[in-house]
Amino acid sequence: MTLAFIRHGQTNWNFELRLQGSTDIPLNDTGRQQARDAVATLDGVTWDAIVSSPLSRARETASIIAEGLGIELGPTYDELVERHYGDAEGATAEIIAERWPDHNYPGLESIESVVARGTAALKRVHADYGDRNTLIVCHGTLIRYTLSALAGREFDQIRNGSVATFDRNGDEWRVLSVNDEPVIEVPVG
Repeated sequence: MTLAFIRHGQTNWNFELRLQGSTDIPLNDTGRQQARDAVATLDGVTWDAIVSSPLSRARETASIIAEGLGIELGPTYDELVERHYGDAEGATAEIIAERWPDHNYPGLESIESVVARGTAALKRVHADYGDRNTLIVCHGTLIRYTLSALAGREFDQIRNGSVATFDRNGDEWRVLSVNDEPVIEVPVG
């Protein structure tokens, strides 16, 4: 079974460098093109289905990719919603630096909660799709920290429209690529 996280395409808030979080902001035209471009990067694996976060930017990205690959558009999973950034949602970097220089936003969801939701979503997708190769369209912070937890190492920011692949062998997850680039195993010892 191979799975892939795909970060939704760009929104106007991404373009304006606004903290988006769980606010439901739609794709812009660049984001729609990023979704179409993601189809080409998914060659090499036969994908059976695609699921997503219920937020419109993720759902539209999933719909565009499903159509491009000719695969089933599956359900949404609430656990895949982006991290809630509380009072900082919609704020620019300048506003954040002024009001919350320590990034401790009122109402901020913890990373532990984000990872718990991400891993719970993977369990639900696996239960629903078994060994079928499944694409999962969701959000940058959720992808980044869920993959970091699975791999036991930190990954950089996830780009809009990028693909991160991983597989499951028994009870173990193995991260294969992040931001369309292969993950190099780091030797231990």
